[in-house]
Amino acid sequence: MATTTAVRAATAALGRCSRRHGSALNNTATRSLSTNPQRVVVTQVSAPPPSPMSSSPSRQPPRHPNDVHDRNSNYADEEARSMGGVTATVRHDWTKAEIAEVYTLPFHELMYRASTVHRMYWDPSEVQQCTLLSIKTGGCTEDCSYCSQSTRHKTFVKPTPTMKVQEVLEAAKRAKDAGSTRFCMGAAWRELGNKKNAFNHILNMVRGVNGMGLEVCCTLGMLNAEQARQLKDAGLTAYNHNLDTSPEHYPNVITTRTYEDRLETIANVREAGISVCCGGILGLGEKETDRVGLLHVLATLPEHPESVPINALVAVEGTPLGDADADEGVDSDGIANVDSFDMARMIATARIVMPRTMVRLSAGRLSFSDAEQYLMFQAGANSIFNGDKLLTTDNPAFDSDTALFQKLGFVGKPAHAGPRVAPSEMLGEIEITKVHGSEQQYA
Repeated sequence: MATTTAVRAATAALGRCSRRHGSALNNTATRSLSTNPQRVVVTQVSAPPPSPMSSSPSRQPPRHPNDVHDRNSNYADEEARSMGGVTATVRHDWTKAEIAEVYTLPFHELMYRASTVHRMYWDPSEVQQCTLLSIKTGGCTEDCSYCSQSTRHKTFVKPTPTMKVQEVLEAAKRAKDAGSTRFCMGAAWRELGNKKNAFNHILNMVRGVNGMGLEVCCTLGMLNAEQARQLKDAGLTAYNHNLDTSPEHYPNVITTRTYEDRLETIANVREAGISVCCGGILGLGEKETDRVGLLHVLATLPEHPESVPINALVAVEGTPLGDADADEGVDSDGIANVDSFDMARMIATARIVMPRTMVRLSAGRLSFSDAEQYLMFQAGANSIFNGDKLLTTDNPAFDSDTALFQKLGFVGKPAHAGPRVAPSEMLGEIEITKVHGSEQQYA
C-alpha cells in the first residue's frame, strides 16, 4: 500500500504522466530548464536494441509490468510521446471543450491521430480476449431502460438462480481452451448488499478461476469497501462497473441508482487495488455532447480505468429503449442507431485522451462486419469479448473470432502478463519527453 500511495502521489504531481519502460535510449538527449527552476525537461528518442531481435519463435517480445500501478510507477516522469506529427500525453485535467475538439475532428484526421497514439503506447497486433458469463440471470430490481434482466420489463429473460461453483469453473475452462485469458462473471443484482452466502460462492469462483491461470473480472453491482477488499484477497483482477452515459443524460436512462453511487463503487474498487473496468453504451438516446461528457468523466478520474468497454446498445423487445427503437411511428432520437463510424469515433477519442487504457470492443459487435471491426481496431481498440453470449444477448462465437484474428494478423494477450512494449518504441520511432522535478542543473 505504501508503494501504491507513493505512485499515486508522484503521478498526481506530474499530471499522471508516464514513463516508457523497457527499451534502449540514444546516448544523446535534449535537456533544458523550464520556467520552473525545479523542472528539468529531457527529450529522448527511443532506439533499437543493441542487436537485431532474433526471428526465433521462442524469443518473446519484451513486456511491461502486468500490474497497472507498477506500470504507472515506471512512467511517472514521462510527460509526452511524439511520432508522425502527433503528440500524446497521459493527463487528468482534460476539459469537455478539449475532448469535444478531439471527438469532432474530421474522421480521417481522428483515425490517423488515434492510430498513431495507439502505436506509440501499444503493440497493435496484440488484442486481449475476454469471456463474460452470466452467473445470475434476471430478477434485477433496477430500472435500467436498456436491460432485459430488470423485473420491471417484460422480456424473454427469465430469472435463474446463481450458478453452482463447479458449473462456473467448467465454463471458465472452456473459455480458456478457446483462447480467452480473462474470465468475467456477471450477476443481475443492484448490489451485493447482505447476500453473504452468494458472496461466499462468488469468492470461491474467483479463487477457482484464478487458480486456472486466468485473469478474473466480476460485475456484481454496487460494492462497499470491505466487499472490494475480500474480492481482491480472493484474487480478483478487475471489476466492471460502467457509468453508461454522461451525468446529464443518466437520469433519462436509470432512476434507481445515482451516478454518484456508481462513482463510489469505482472508488471502492480502486482503493482495494483492483483494476477498474468502466465504460459506457452508445445508442441510449444520447447526444454527441453526452458521449463527450462520459469520456470527460473517465478521463478526469484520479486514475484512468485499466480498461474502457465501448458498447453499442443491443435493443431488446420489452425494454423501454428496445420498444422505442422498434416502434416505427416513434422518433427514437438515436436509440440503438449506432453505426461503425459512431463506434470508431468513440473508441478513437477514448484512445487519444486515455493513451495507456485498454479500450474494449464490447456489446453489439455481432452487428458489425469484419471490415467494420477492423476499423474499430484501427481506432485503438485492443480488447474484445468473445463467446456466443454477452450476458443475455448474442456475441460472436469463439471460432469466428479465431478466424478474425488470423485474418487480421492479431495475437491474443496472455493472462497475467503485461502488454507488449510498442514495436515503434523498440524501433526508435518515438520521441519521449521526460520531466525530472528534483534536478537543479543541466548540461
